[in-house]
Amino acid sequence: MAATSPQFRPVAELISPPVDAFRSRPVSVTRKVARWYFGGVASTLAVCITHPLDTLKVYLQTQQGSSARLLPVATQIIRQQGFLALYSGISASLIRQLTHTTTRFGIYEALKPSDPTKPFPFHIKILTAGFSGACGGFVGAPADLVNVRMQNDVKLPEGMRRNYKHALDGLVRVVREEGFVR
Repeated sequence: MAATSPQFRPVAELISPPVDAFRSRPVSVTRKVARWYFGGVASTLAVCITHPLDTLKVYLQTQQGSSARLLPVATQIIRQQGFLALYSGISASLIRQLTHTTTRFGIYEALKPSDPTKPFPFHIKILTAGFSGACGGFVGAPADLVNVRMQNDVKLPEGMRRNYKHALDGLVRVVREEGFVR
């Protein structure tokens, strides 16, 4: 058999299953199992690092008529309420990431073709990703609402704070006090 160049292999070699070179028999091809939940776990780990910046962002966004800057605001919060005040609302952030991201990745994995040899056109990828993202946003919105409220409590006077104990308490109280649908 004539030696062929690696870039010009016969079509039969490309279509046939891989062969063990020592035994001349097909090697079993294992299908990769989608680990869509890894995205949710990774995003929750990322939130543990970035949450203080998100809290500061919400604080700065909800300032009215002020041109406050990041470092002075962070210093003020830490001096007045302690370092852990930057982590207020972390439970809601974690729930939001777990619901939003795992929904988004899970739906995308369910909608994309399971056979990697089947074509998956770019425009279909865009539609699939958009639909998955919209579903994730819908599922994650209640936790996001509680997250912003918990982060904003840092700057409110004691009498106006919602004082959610944690994210689940916040979700239950929102439904109980404001209703499921406004």
